[in-house]
Amino acid sequence: MANIKSAKKAMRQAEVRRKQNLARRTALKTAAKKVKLALEVNQDVDAAKALLREAEAKFARAKSKGLIHANTAARKISRLAKRVAASEKNA
Repeated sequence: MANIKSAKKAMRQAEVRRKQNLARRTALKTAAKKVKLALEVNQDVDAAKALLREAEAKFARAKSKGLIHANTAARKISRLAKRVAASEKNA
């Protein structure tokens, strides 16, 4: 346990950031899952496109905040877009 006042404050800040980062990472996973479910379960390409736009925005924000690496964001968005395009082609 920290004894110095500034170290105690740093610990509080780190805990707040940890919780925010966890929530944001969870939101990213949920957004990706929603796109996949729209394609697999509902077979709804239009809904999947709308959800993909939302997911892209969340990944871009996470990238800009330093939550995930830029290449990771690009890879995940690309894979989701590829799935949507393939299901659109088949529909």
